[in-house]
Amino acid sequence: MESIVPPPLQSGLDFHFPSSGGRDATEKATPASFPSSPVASDTGDEVPLLRRLPSASRRRRAVSESQIAYLSLPPTRRRSFSRDVGHAAAETYLLTRLTLILLRYLGVGYRWITKFLALVFYAVLLMPGFLQVGYYYFFSSQVRRSIVYGDQPRNRLDLYLPTDSNGSKPVVAFVTGGAWIIGYKAWGSLLGRRLAERGIIVACIDYRNFPQGTISDMVKDASEGISFVCNNIASYGGNPDRIYLMGQSAGAHIASCALVHQAIKESGEGDGTSWSVSQLNAYFGLSGGYNMLNLVDHFHRRGLYRSIFLSIMEGEQSLRHFSPEIVVRNLSARFGVPPLPPMILYHGTGDYSIPSDASASFAEALTSIGVQAKVVLYDGKTHTDLFLQDPLRGGRDELLEDIVSFIHAGDAASLAKNAVAPPARRLVPELMLQLARKVSPF
Repeated sequence: MESIVPPPLQSGLDFHFPSSGGRDATEKATPASFPSSPVASDTGDEVPLLRRLPSASRRRRAVSESQIAYLSLPPTRRRSFSRDVGHAAAETYLLTRLTLILLRYLGVGYRWITKFLALVFYAVLLMPGFLQVGYYYFFSSQVRRSIVYGDQPRNRLDLYLPTDSNGSKPVVAFVTGGAWIIGYKAWGSLLGRRLAERGIIVACIDYRNFPQGTISDMVKDASEGISFVCNNIASYGGNPDRIYLMGQSAGAHIASCALVHQAIKESGEGDGTSWSVSQLNAYFGLSGGYNMLNLVDHFHRRGLYRSIFLSIMEGEQSLRHFSPEIVVRNLSARFGVPPLPPMILYHGTGDYSIPSDASASFAEALTSIGVQAKVVLYDGKTHTDLFLQDPLRGGRDELLEDIVSFIHAGDAASLAKNAVAPPARRLVPELMLQLARKVSPF
């Protein structure tokens, strides 16, 4: 996966776990408290890093030299760095807690243990690229991290802004994947960087994962994040008339659920809305699954055990409700053609995590009720090739070019810039990419 950056901690979080009677069981997390930075106070005043000791002159000089770059930062930057350190500690606490809870669900199983070990090797092989992307994520002035969009845990999003701030820019609201368990907004940093280089703002929306939440929580979070982007992106230089929704893997499922459920609300069923489907120019689904009834057994064989998956989906009775392919057919029977934007579904034919048939079947369901839908297949590409290995390889990225061409269609100036855009720099050696492809658990 991308560089490991755990999700942020919120005080007084509610963790929801399916119980034998449903989703009533809750556990209250105690907020962690951490001391303020020893380097800078809240007012920006410097606090001595090390007391002056006559017998430690050599050590004192070494510490001073190692801190000189940090001390040269403006007070506001030092406070920001100090907050990041505190957040990292708090996030580590939360991640450890959720991991222990998740282990109670997983137990001891051969499939998930081998998948986890494969994931570790996979991450190690791609680490040269992850470190570079991580540096960009934390230190680039073009990244606005952890913008609050709601009042629930994990209701944060990251913005990736183009360096050229002239004129309003098209926007992609992106929901990242992670098997509904390990999704995090920073996983979209590589995509955000590449699209921002092409003059497109990217908003990576975070959401509660299992066991912190179940599928209805994830869909609600994604919908609130989309609402924030639709209603506030103009203040960040985005064009509110050129917004696109995108999801990858589990994120493609969550984003499509949010989109379809929003269409249902606008058809007269459900509560009031804070955003409209008409505000989206298109939906991009990357390597997604859209019929959970058809995938539950497949996921079980791949290591996402049926019992865990049904807990995520809030029981077998909820699989239809959270299967966009099934929902759109029923929506058409009641209301005619649903108010959905064009749906473009990208998938690799070598994807074993979610077979490409999942996208083909969803597109067939959409076109059968009059929604404009298209499937773009990439021969031999796996679940992670399109999203990770290909962008880390550098050079021409076929998926990126397809997305950029669709967004900039009709914009002659942007298309001309894309035509002469320099190829992306390679971030990982080819041998390591090939080995990572072989050990990938996805």
